[in-house]
Amino acid sequence: MTEQTRTVKLSEAKKYIKHHFKMQRPVMLWAGPGIGKSDLVASIADEIPNSTLIDVRLPLWEPTDIKGIPFFNSDSKTMDWASPSELPSEEFAKQYNTVILFLDELNGAAPSVQAAAYQLILNRRVGTYKLPDNVVVVAAGNRESDRGVAYRMPKPLANRFVHYEVRVDFDDWQQWAISNGIHPDVVGYLTFSKRDLYHFDPVAPDRSFATPRSWTFVSELLEGSDMFSHEEITDMVSGAIGEGIALKFNAHRKVSSQLPDPTLILKGKIDNLKTKEISAMYSLATSLSYELKTVYDRIGKDVEQDDFNEMLDNMLGFCLKHFAPEMSIMSVRVLATQYKMKLPLRKINNGKEFFEKYGDLVLSAA
Repeated sequence: MTEQTRTVKLSEAKKYIKHHFKMQRPVMLWAGPGIGKSDLVASIADEIPNSTLIDVRLPLWEPTDIKGIPFFNSDSKTMDWASPSELPSEEFAKQYNTVILFLDELNGAAPSVQAAAYQLILNRRVGTYKLPDNVVVVAAGNRESDRGVAYRMPKPLANRFVHYEVRVDFDDWQQWAISNGIHPDVVGYLTFSKRDLYHFDPVAPDRSFATPRSWTFVSELLEGSDMFSHEEITDMVSGAIGEGIALKFNAHRKVSSQLPDPTLILKGKIDNLKTKEISAMYSLATSLSYELKTVYDRIGKDVEQDDFNEMLDNMLGFCLKHFAPEMSIMSVRVLATQYKMKLPLRKINNGKEFFEKYGDLVLSAA
């Protein structure tokens, strides 16, 4: 019987990578296409104070890009090596506390390039070039079972890394999506149909398939798409995630398009909800969170605290009246935990009722 590979979520991988960086232990991330390995490493660079990221796509490199090119030194009458310009120099590294060298698609590089990288990772030097002391290394690649361009990693190189295989986790993705303003229709649909977040079959002939990356494409194409017909949007969405899921998603969007304007809900001008379609209500819950975050960011500029409190009260009243508990809790969790808002729940009318019903559940996620 084949032993199953232990997997980790992206949020867990981030925690582990930061720990390994403290000991300068190289890390190798394995995952299927489109999961978000590159975004993960970029987010780590954003979170580490005074750090910078050098993103290297190794399949595009030649061995000389790592080792450098030999040239004749007319002064010493010897053959010297010109150090690679894209790898961090001592002068460059001194500007930062941490320099993250990200070797992306490592096992997609030719064996000769991997061999040069092996020296760099194993010995922290290659030829006359030496990695500065504050450089940490993380690499990523697709698994051989994914049927992408991949070469078997040499065992000595593999043994230099701490290896993690990353899996798709909806809760991780949802937090990322809301923090990065992914379109409410995408968040709403996938909150209802979580299994459609990742549909990758390495043996299927599909050119387009659903991954966190391709759902980001869908979110981008929906912005400013008012000039396109429903059928044209279906064509574009199909090109990103495949026809089957695209048809389900656009059926969801037909219902979502009939939802009330979230700004009118926050202003107390709308208190009714005609549709009870669950996926559409998830979209509305996400839109309300987005809109209230926009208002919150304007406090002290053109929005007063009392005006914000009134909008929050209207939102909570709408949630209590129309949304199932999990939707209401999701909306307030987003505001409290991801957007770090200070919510005066006990000082507003609907907030008191909401806190009595769901306060413990919201606080447990904080």
